[in-house]
Amino acid sequence: MGFLAAIGRAVLHLLETTGSVSLFAGQALALSLRPPWHWRLIARQMMDIGYYSLPVVGMTALFTGMVLALQSYTGFSRFAADSAIPTVVVISITRELGPVIAGLMVAGRIGASMAAEIGTMRVTEQIDALSTLATNPMKYLVAPRLLAGMTMLPLLVLVADVIGVFGGYVVSVHKLGFNPASYLKRTFDYLQVMDVVSGLVKASVFGFLIALMGCYHGYRSRGGAQGVGTATTQAVVTASILILLSNYLITELFFSRQ
Repeated sequence: MGFLAAIGRAVLHLLETTGSVSLFAGQALALSLRPPWHWRLIARQMMDIGYYSLPVVGMTALFTGMVLALQSYTGFSRFAADSAIPTVVVISITRELGPVIAGLMVAGRIGASMAAEIGTMRVTEQIDALSTLATNPMKYLVAPRLLAGMTMLPLLVLVADVIGVFGGYVVSVHKLGFNPASYLKRTFDYLQVMDVVSGLVKASVFGFLIALMGCYHGYRSRGGAQGVGTATTQAVVTASILILLSNYLITELFFSRQ
């Protein structure tokens, strides 16, 4: 009976957490879509999420595209299918690798930062002070981060797509001996609008999830410095898991019938 009781407690805890996150997300979304908006806070979060994350996302995308070209050549050369490498690189980057890698990098950098910042405000009672000053903490702290995450991550992914495809081009042309004009022609011939659109939709969802998890765990942190550290870890882990889960669901939605 002790084993069954443990399973029951785990299920109840999961349902409780799911309900709490859903209510938090619904309230935050409702406040994000209603004026007034704190434009200075939104702009600051956009800079933090977008501009300051660009170096790590761009470097990751560059080397991902280069490795993808090398690995594709290693496999396809066995079947004399080298000409498919440009298609594989551009579709893999735009549909999957660009959004997922950018999302995971931003989750590790921004999700942890949001959880630590809001968690510190919680344990030092600054959030309670905002309520005392008749300022809605959700509107002031959470809404700008959600809006910035949903708008800036697609722009990051668009840049990552270009850099990743460029990395594959550099390796294919300068190391594998592809003709530059032929490589670019095959890249653009097989790239479809839906490939890019699906990646941008994923990026917007990932940005929402990253900001939501960072704000949620920081907002609910308790127990001083140790609680802030726990909230930071939980924010990154849950955001990464939700990114991978939602990636599959969105891919199923866009490409299950193709």
